[in-house]
Amino acid sequence: MAQSSACKFCQIAARELSSYVVFEDSISLAFLDNRPLFIGHTLLVPKRHVETLADLSSELIAPFFANVQRLARAVEQGLEAEGSFVAINNRVSQSVPHLHVHIVPRKKGDGLRGFFWPRSAHPDEALMKQAQAAIQRALGR
Repeated sequence: MAQSSACKFCQIAARELSSYVVFEDSISLAFLDNRPLFIGHTLLVPKRHVETLADLSSELIAPFFANVQRLARAVEQGLEAEGSFVAINNRVSQSVPHLHVHIVPRKKGDGLRGFFWPRSAHPDEALMKQAQAAIQRALGR
């Protein structure tokens, strides 16, 4: 698959950078965000370097978004969330210029309001591993 050697998400997909992977198939990879809104905040990326949603090939749209749906369900179930926030930034606010879908577990009263929120520092490794395992278990259901 075409990758960009300078792209952090391509490096993660190629396993050149470590990450907390929760899902992988032939077209995409999902891993925990290293600056999560909440524990379990997951990013799904196409393995092929694609900068924006508009650049995603038509043959990948259905399987890619089937994975978004599957992960949203797993994040909710695995982390006992009441819902999820699923979002894509295209260029503006896109911290890495590689298509990525944010899947964030939500609970009523969690403090997330609108589209503006503070990001917290990377939580400790034990919490990351717990979230990783919970999502992986839910994907196996």
